[in-house]
Amino acid sequence: MRALIAILPGDGIGPEVTHQAMRILTSIAERFGHTFEFREAPIGGAAIDRTGRALPDQTLALCRRADAVLLGAVGGPAWSDPDAKVRPEQGLLQLRRALGLFANLRPVRVHPALAERSPLRTERLVGVDILFVRELAGGIYFGGRPRVQVDATTQAAADLCTYNNHEIERVVRVAATLARRRSSRLVSVDKANVLETSRLWRSVTSSLLAREFPDITLEHVLVDAFAMHLLHSPSAFDVVVTENMFGDILTDEAAALAGSIGVLPSASLAGTPQADRQEFGLYEPIHGSAPDLAGRDAANPIGAILSAAMMLRYSLGLEREAEAVERAVEQAIGDGVRTADMAGPFEPVTGTEGAGAAIANALETAFEQRIAEGVA
Repeated sequence: MRALIAILPGDGIGPEVTHQAMRILTSIAERFGHTFEFREAPIGGAAIDRTGRALPDQTLALCRRADAVLLGAVGGPAWSDPDAKVRPEQGLLQLRRALGLFANLRPVRVHPALAERSPLRTERLVGVDILFVRELAGGIYFGGRPRVQVDATTQAAADLCTYNNHEIERVVRVAATLARRRSSRLVSVDKANVLETSRLWRSVTSSLLAREFPDITLEHVLVDAFAMHLLHSPSAFDVVVTENMFGDILTDEAAALAGSIGVLPSASLAGTPQADRQEFGLYEPIHGSAPDLAGRDAANPIGAILSAAMMLRYSLGLEREAEAVERAVEQAIGDGVRTADMAGPFEPVTGTEGAGAAIANALETAFEQRIAEGVA
């Protein structure tokens, strides 16, 4: 396979973790006979400094030509003025909208070796394997947000949350399709006891599943109750679908289950993933830019590397290669690779470069073993 991959390193630790993901993708290409062409472009704060815009035209043009996009992170204190007209996060929101990315997939799995790093008791983490599907292109993040001067001493602001039935149907269809490949169970999270958008969400979701996915067991859960259940009994959930803001908050909460936000990947897709068709997507770790760690060889590259594995699966149709990367990450963690965010009080700390090298070595060892067994 030949593929053009747009690399948007972004800000803070973004360049460091994307470099390690590219390292693993290069190894995959060499071992499995693919050709991956990487082209870099600025986004976020780095783009603002260079061009005055968070999403330059040339960056968007590259992403539109590419088969997939790998992004590091955006933002940092250098661009955090709340009154600034241009902010790094605007570049990411604009990119999602321009590329038609509406379904954000965030898998949360707990590696047994990292269970003690979670604030939850380890027995509650057994069997945790949740796939969150977050609506990404609508809701309160994309609604109007007027601010008005009511009188001499009073200001008022509003943020408008809007959804239509088509926006809801397309993301729920993604979630139901993925649930069908897993346990055929789907939880939809809303706030239907208060919000009209959630009442529409619940009605549309129920109707769609009855019509197109009668084999899927659907459960509706209010967002506040779900936030509690996620910490009390996380293994009870499999595939979870929810709107934009709820998904943003809940997936960061779920990161605590894995022991570190640094190990979690994500995929933002422009369509429903099918076994016989690849979907264009943007892939990024869910951690932030962590500017205090930048340039110190202290960032965790695993989230970026697992995001690259999701790219192999969903946008390039390379399931065997995606599984090889995931197994290499599991092996490296099992062998004791611990960046600072993963390490216990008496465990040696591995740097960004060392973690990437360990995963690359695990990938190489597994490949050589398969050759020896005649199955590569």
